[in-house]
Amino acid sequence: MGRYFTKHPPVNENEVVSAIKQRKYPLKSKADLKPLFDCIGDSRIVMLGEATHGTHEYYQWRTYITRKLIEEKGFNFIAVEGDWPDCYRLNRFVKGYDVDNKSAFHVLHAFNRWPTWMWANWEIIALSDWLQQHNKRLPANRKAGFYGLDVYSLWESMDSIMQYLKKTDPAALKIAEEAFRCFEPYRKDEGRSYAQSTLFVPEACQQEVIELLKEIQRKLPQYNTDHENVFNAEQNALVAVNAEKYYRAMVKGGSHSWNVRDRHMGDTLERLLAFHGENSKAIVWAHNTHVGDARATDMTDEGMFNIGELARLQHHDKGVVLVGFGSYKGTVTAGRNWGAPMQTMIMPEAREGSWEYLLHEAGKENKLLLMKDFAANDTMMENRIGHRAIGVVYNPQYEQYGNYVPTVLPLRYDAFIYINETSALHPLHIAPDGHQMPETYPFGI
Repeated sequence: MGRYFTKHPPVNENEVVSAIKQRKYPLKSKADLKPLFDCIGDSRIVMLGEATHGTHEYYQWRTYITRKLIEEKGFNFIAVEGDWPDCYRLNRFVKGYDVDNKSAFHVLHAFNRWPTWMWANWEIIALSDWLQQHNKRLPANRKAGFYGLDVYSLWESMDSIMQYLKKTDPAALKIAEEAFRCFEPYRKDEGRSYAQSTLFVPEACQQEVIELLKEIQRKLPQYNTDHENVFNAEQNALVAVNAEKYYRAMVKGGSHSWNVRDRHMGDTLERLLAFHGENSKAIVWAHNTHVGDARATDMTDEGMFNIGELARLQHHDKGVVLVGFGSYKGTVTAGRNWGAPMQTMIMPEAREGSWEYLLHEAGKENKLLLMKDFAANDTMMENRIGHRAIGVVYNPQYEQYGNYVPTVLPLRYDAFIYINETSALHPLHIAPDGHQMPETYPFGI
């Protein structure tokens, strides 16, 4: 409808601040999240966002929410914005199936794809240790799992497939080796040269990975290994198919590569729900840009969708709760460009007029908002207001020129957790501190 209007009136910030003051829930302790758990109720999917990929408090609060959902509401697994092979190794560890690794610390050190700090951090060690202890007393079909939703791990997935087929299906292994040979020349630069090559050979390795997936799917009933490893083999083949598609889309630009990635994440979530049974429940950890409904942002103007939107469309009858996170200022772990060394950066005070600024103006305390409380507020429902989004690449000095997604907050999320001042998380792959346990571990709230 925006195209019918030539000018948007300025947002009445005082009205927004007043509404937040009236409807906020102060967030001083874990007990203050009770309204959120009441909102979740019997929902099947809970997605927990983050405004950065390097903030301690987001991991800390998500861990508490996740533990409570698993313990008290019977949620079956956590699915994160991470690579399938790495996360699957952690899944085997927390379920007690990994006989080679004796600690989450060692498993997470194997997460070596940049940005390593997203999952190789002390915050995830704390969650993993808790999951392992929780699962010890449970039968196999009730152990809580940990899985990766992302599409980037083409070569790692191919390696995993070949290791599996060496033991189970030498005939199918030959097909996997053909696919691997097709991609191998492009491995050194994480697929960028493959993306370029598709300008000249549009379907360079497409047929090889499709044939591999078909062969694995055809042979699945014959595989005799444990049922989760069979699922893992098929998922790695799907990652290879969709990663190839993603790299082809990437070189063409536009929104399609984003959509290929989020479609893959959405499809993986659907496969995990089906694998865990008709009444299974999922917790998703991903950036706000994936979790918050894209239809409530300018992403939709570019033809982009995300997993939050897809989940609402597919599971609205069984309950989907989208929870966003944000903060006003602090420090954050990030890199200045892709592949750059990780560092702790100062995150400046939020831009004037942004959601984070308005939340700060409504009181410096941490707070919880339930979006149904603002459905009758026309100002909040009619205006896209900037909402901070920091990725793995971040340059604070340029923040005023970007890093804010125009957002109708009450439509983008079901709930929002605001932390006034946040701190950088605690990575493992950093010298010399990566091997030294932080003093506050395991990060009680």
